[in-house]
Amino acid sequence: MGRTIREEMEANEAKILSPYACLSKKSRGRLRPEPECDIRVAFQRDRDRIIHCKSFRRLKYKTQVFLAPAGDHYRTRLTHVFEVSQIARTVAVALKLNGHLTEAIALGHDLGHTPFGHAGESVLNDLYPGGFQHYKQSLRVIDILENNGKGLNLNFEVRDGISMHYKGRKEILPLELSELPTTMEGRVVRVADIIAYVNHDLDDAVRAEIIMEEQLPSYVGEKLGKTHSQRINTMVRDLIYTTLEQGGARLTMSPEIMSVITDLRGFLYENVYETHKVHDDFIKAMKVVRELYQYFLENGVPQDVAGHHANTSGDHRAVCDFVAGMTDRYALDLYKEIFLPKPWAVM
Repeated sequence: MGRTIREEMEANEAKILSPYACLSKKSRGRLRPEPECDIRVAFQRDRDRIIHCKSFRRLKYKTQVFLAPAGDHYRTRLTHVFEVSQIARTVAVALKLNGHLTEAIALGHDLGHTPFGHAGESVLNDLYPGGFQHYKQSLRVIDILENNGKGLNLNFEVRDGISMHYKGRKEILPLELSELPTTMEGRVVRVADIIAYVNHDLDDAVRAEIIMEEQLPSYVGEKLGKTHSQRINTMVRDLIYTTLEQGGARLTMSPEIMSVITDLRGFLYENVYETHKVHDDFIKAMKVVRELYQYFLENGVPQDVAGHHANTSGDHRAVCDFVAGMTDRYALDLYKEIFLPKPWAVM
């Protein structure tokens, strides 16, 4: 009997991909062993499981930067992961890395995000014993919470890339390898994440009239480009060509472009994320998350979402999972249902 379609694809990977790529056949495996598919390679299956899970669909109604924006063109957490995936896959293909692994990490990297973006994360970090980080919650979602408490049983390399993607305001590509994902594909997603958000958050901020494009330091436009597409193109090309010029073993950007990206990120923090127009809404959202958490800590989470948790009061783990999984609109509707008076129906 001839080779399966999957085996043919694995053989092609070995011929075509870079020696620095993570081959599907060489994966360190899943948490629980299971039979291989005869059609799809391991990382294709992981990508498909992420796309079809409930947590992925809920990203449609989770904040990227602006809470419940009225316009149809603002980014949500879902459109963000699509943009990260597109950028990351472009880089991975150019560097002859594993596109399936790259895509799986990119699509799954924000599954643990809270309602109201980092405002919700900040509240859960205060209330949940031991703290809360969305990238750790993403791993919990795929390992435990999804699939009715069975998890998605993804491969090590996908889980590693998801859990190590976040950088906050730290170095984008630190010299210390222990601060990075173990695979080149995971590192590509880490950089693609910041390329995506500094560009689309700038675009949304201009659309919302929080800033004017003329406020950008002049050297940003000179070095990166005057338009959204030009800036992304400059960053992506610099990442690809600089990495190749350095031999391809380590993801690299030119010091000049890396410096401008870091400055642009700082500009967004000072002029968008921390400005009163955005921050004031975040304060209100934090109140919603805080009071919902405290309510369910006292009363227990609803039985239909309790899952493998006991439906009892005082269970921080169950409450944290429940609140973190909410969409913005579900949290607001639930808050209204619990805390706001209802009009009397007079007969």
